[in-house]
Amino acid sequence: MRPSKRDELVREALKVFYQGGFHATGMDALVVATGISKTTMFKHFSSKEELILAVLRLRDENFRNWIIRRTSELGRTPREQLLALFDVLAEWFAEPDFRGCMFIKASAEYQEPDHPVHVQSAEHKRLLFNYVRSLAIAAGALKPDSIARQLLLLKEGAIVAKHMGYEDDPASDAKSAARILLSQAFGPQAAAA
Repeated sequence: MRPSKRDELVREALKVFYQGGFHATGMDALVVATGISKTTMFKHFSSKEELILAVLRLRDENFRNWIIRRTSELGRTPREQLLALFDVLAEWFAEPDFRGCMFIKASAEYQEPDHPVHVQSAEHKRLLFNYVRSLAIAAGALKPDSIARQLLLLKEGAIVAKHMGYEDDPASDAKSAARILLSQAFGPQAAAA
């Protein structure tokens, strides 16, 4: 089925915003990059902010589905999948168009906690937390909330380190730290995974 003009606009705007940021990318730049007129854009979205929210929803759906699929492919058990999260990060970091986390960037550009863009970015992180927590529960962690928070802190730190370019292999370093956390959460057999 051919995508609608609206869906096409959101997909193209995602690429443009990911490369250039939200505030720095004006409507004129979106017109040039997407080939879609301002009139058409405003037919589908009443404001740039509304378009940004649609872009964030698409990115969230695509990114979370990809992470869930890849961790399931790389890890046979929930414990292995918790560690595979960092292998998935390494794959993402190796992509030539890697520019960091769109949600970290969005929340930095829209800093008010109740701003819709900030709220949407926080929702992405909450949904990732729920996924990692569900793996921790399935793996038998005594404190699944705690281990999920700790693993996600390692994930976020690795993303920032890679984006800023001050670490050669942050995904591997984060995975090493995750092994230690998992050995404490589940015992030595988890660390060997």
